[in-house]
Amino acid sequence: MTDSHLQPANQNRADDSIGRIAELIGGDPMSRMDADMKHVLDGLAEMGARPLELLSPEMARRQPRSTEAISAILGRQGRERPEDGVEAEDITITGAEGDLPGRVYRPLGLLSRLNPVVLYFHGGGFVTGDLDSHDASARAIARRSGAIVVSVAYRLAPEHQFPAAHDDAWAAWRWLTTEIKTLTGDPQRLAVAGEDAGGNLAANVALRARDEGGAQPVHQLLIHPIAGTNMTTASYGQMLRARPIGLPAMRWRFRQIFSEEAEAGDERINLVARGDWAAVASATLILAEIDPLRSEGEALADALEQAGVAVNCWTYAGVTQGFFGLGLVVTKALFAQSDAADALGKAFAPARPSPAPNHHH
Repeated sequence: MTDSHLQPANQNRADDSIGRIAELIGGDPMSRMDADMKHVLDGLAEMGARPLELLSPEMARRQPRSTEAISAILGRQGRERPEDGVEAEDITITGAEGDLPGRVYRPLGLLSRLNPVVLYFHGGGFVTGDLDSHDASARAIARRSGAIVVSVAYRLAPEHQFPAAHDDAWAAWRWLTTEIKTLTGDPQRLAVAGEDAGGNLAANVALRARDEGGAQPVHQLLIHPIAGTNMTTASYGQMLRARPIGLPAMRWRFRQIFSEEAEAGDERINLVARGDWAAVASATLILAEIDPLRSEGEALADALEQAGVAVNCWTYAGVTQGFFGLGLVVTKALFAQSDAADALGKAFAPARPSPAPNHHH
């Protein structure tokens, strides 16, 4: 375990020189960015977005968001946000230490009393993010998979440090399994999903559900999950100056999350170090090329596979952390949403007997 996340701000100067060396060897990762992804980040910069590591958590939460950049881009193009055929309702979810805001997304026209349900945890590195910041991701999963999506606003650091978010995630899962009939959900077809911090929470729920018995998720959709605190991985080395999230931003996040250094080694954060993945729910990992979390996502996919878990792991070139919900502007987000929905659809499909071999090729 390195203590790099606790080093002071003057570390940024060292990062910069290492970053320049990495760029000389591997090329600047930002130069490989898709034009439509760059369009969103440029829009954010025009709106005054600044690197996380320069901000307080309160300032970071008030930063311009991708959703606002998308609205501005659509406005300039004379496009309206299309109707997406999903209705959303704000609800209250029972957290570990009190009620949490939640939102239920239902594809229009659901007739069944037994629908698949995805419990979704937003991104933001355990410090930022809420129901609104990742509304587009939750909507896309609902629209494309036909599942009901329940998004939960778990408590954030530094006001609520580790493991508050993990405790809330598990409480939300317990709440979901008890309320499933009220939500017109099918208790046999539940999945967990999340982005970066939320991907970590989703994986933790899948592990704990396996250990504690009771209702099990049939799939875990992990979108560039935080799976460790090791900042010496290959992708961290390549992404020292990546935007919107590079190494300094991740170090800033970890500084908010942990009250003491030893917690950074906890196996709930260091998923890649765990050897106990056997019999956990099948998984889909959606990784972004321009993201310090890419290497640990690959390592997590390997760990799952070695434990005999069915895994899809796809890396989308030319996009950054936070791309998944940007489908109105970013083409790779549409691909990722489609791949995610396909994986969920397969996991939700009733188990069928194997068809007889087909010899007509």
